[in-house]
Amino acid sequence: MFNRPSLTTRIICQIAATGVALPFACVLVAIVATSFDGAGAAANYKAVLTQTPIGRSMLNSAIISLGVVALVYVCTMLAGFAFAKMHFTGKKLVFNAILAGLVLPTIALIVPLFLMVQRIGLFDNYLAVILPLATTIMPFTLLLTKNYLVGIPDEVLEAAKLDGCTSFGTLVRVVLPLSRPITAVVIVWAFLQAWNDFFLPLLFFQDQDMQTVTTIPLYFTSTYGSDEPKIFAALILICLPVVIAYLCLQKFFEKGLSAGAIK
Repeated sequence: MFNRPSLTTRIICQIAATGVALPFACVLVAIVATSFDGAGAAANYKAVLTQTPIGRSMLNSAIISLGVVALVYVCTMLAGFAFAKMHFTGKKLVFNAILAGLVLPTIALIVPLFLMVQRIGLFDNYLAVILPLATTIMPFTLLLTKNYLVGIPDEVLEAAKLDGCTSFGTLVRVVLPLSRPITAVVIVWAFLQAWNDFFLPLLFFQDQDMQTVTTIPLYFTSTYGSDEPKIFAALILICLPVVIAYLCLQKFFEKGLSAGAIK
């Protein structure tokens, strides 16, 4: 058993954690304060809600985010289980090939992606953004999920097979209920990446009604200047869904992230 840290150790760790978090808190306070400048908080937030199609943009972002989360979660759990608990020829080679996607930025794929979308005719189609985003997110989530699932005892899986479960049945009935922490990590990470993406929707959605919420601040910019208070007000409204998602899954997210990273 581990000894509980002393009071002095806990105080020092808390002070250190507060020192690390303080710069980020100051930035957040500055953003909120800036959104209150100019015509005032009420006028700035009202302008964002009434002078922009933020409702439609949030709906578009929600559709894309949910599509990305669903695709990433299903593929990640299936692949993570296969790489962690199953044996097949070339497993290590295939896994390393997938991890190569971690060093390949999305921007490097823009030209081939654009040509593919153009030839298939997916402009102004949600799939034009969902599929590339999911593909670039999965190497990271797969790495964490595979490391997490390795820690599940093989005896548990063998007991499930003795009870008559197939590999897929074992995944659904045994592995997924034991994987709530890493599930939270996959969901929050995929949602964060999809919700905050700016370039792909701007590139593949030519119809203004298809634009996502990340383009809302552009309504308050022009060639000769920008309305910074309204821009920051828009940024705060854009961040709210991500903050809410994290707060709801915070406990599982932190546990799953640490477990998937160190095993």
